[in-house]
Amino acid sequence: MSAVTLFLCGDVMTGRGIDQILPVPSSPELFEPSVRDARDYVMLAEERSGPIPRAVAFDYVWGDALVELRRVAPDARIVNLETSVTRSDDVVWWKGINYRMHPANVGCLLAAGVDVCVLANNHVLDWGERGLRETLDVLRRAGIRTAGAGTTEVAVAPAIVPVRDARVVVFGLGHGSSGIPRSWRAQPEEAGVWLLDDLSEESAEAVGELAQRARAPGDVVVVSIHWGTNWGYEVTDAQVRFARALVDHGIDVVHGHSSHHPRPIETYAGRLILYGCGDFVNDYEGIAGHEAYRADLALAYVAEIDPASGRLSRLRMIPLRLSRMRLERASAVDTRWLRARLERVSRPFGTVVGISGEDGVLELAPEPLLVQVPPSAT
Repeated sequence: MSAVTLFLCGDVMTGRGIDQILPVPSSPELFEPSVRDARDYVMLAEERSGPIPRAVAFDYVWGDALVELRRVAPDARIVNLETSVTRSDDVVWWKGINYRMHPANVGCLLAAGVDVCVLANNHVLDWGERGLRETLDVLRRAGIRTAGAGTTEVAVAPAIVPVRDARVVVFGLGHGSSGIPRSWRAQPEEAGVWLLDDLSEESAEAVGELAQRARAPGDVVVVSIHWGTNWGYEVTDAQVRFARALVDHGIDVVHGHSSHHPRPIETYAGRLILYGCGDFVNDYEGIAGHEAYRADLALAYVAEIDPASGRLSRLRMIPLRLSRMRLERASAVDTRWLRARLERVSRPFGTVVGISGEDGVLELAPEPLLVQVPPSAT
């Protein structure tokens, strides 16, 4: 069997400011302590980077990422959609920050060819259960698979993407460390998210048992998990134990997200663990604070997985930068900065990151400490 190629990224937040520049914006009213109008986030970005058009085409925000996606032609495109897609006005006002995209703008996700939206996160219920149910319905009617949200039976069921002789099987789950309220847990008759009780061996085993029941020979199984804090490169011992336990119980790829910037990468038993992919699309441009983390830089992770063994064959990471609410290829300087930072935080896991001389993407060795970083990349 030939390798299965996955496109993975972190948080895709097409609500709030992003929604305001799309063809059919939602009401701009916000319930945040300091910002009451979503259009203010557009103005902040314009103050930072220059004029931003309105009523943009659905492919606008993806920018150069679409060029890269066409080039690598992944078999499955998996994102964490951290936005409710709804007309609901049932705002969960006490959360302070609430994301929603108008359903008429779902073409934004279709423009990127998204196959799976993982929904087990801390914003998908920002507009109540009614908002989540509409989100599920809008995505289903658009032909986009979902994982991690719905009633209990739906939330724990995987999204399945057929790939030639195999399938990509995606489970979505969340942990309270990312800010998911316990009251959002999926119930038999009430839509919510698949929320882990803890990061124990028993929880990993339970996920593994569900995966084993769902998988067929040649399948690539991905567990996409929303966990951890927004800022900082630390990965807790509990996260490391849980990610490795998932691999021990048959998971091929652990796809972590929640942090606003990339976190460490590990290959464990030949399987890929992304502890935090960072944001991919958001409206944070122009917001002051945390500049040292360079949250304007994003990575598109392109992983090639051997379906016979589940082992990582190759990982490429395409550096991008958000400017004028649009993704563009990162500069050579920014690419070197990303490489150095990503390698520094991943070194404790035996990971070495290099820069390809051909196309300026970051690459990871499938086995730890086998790739030598070229002198020009330091």
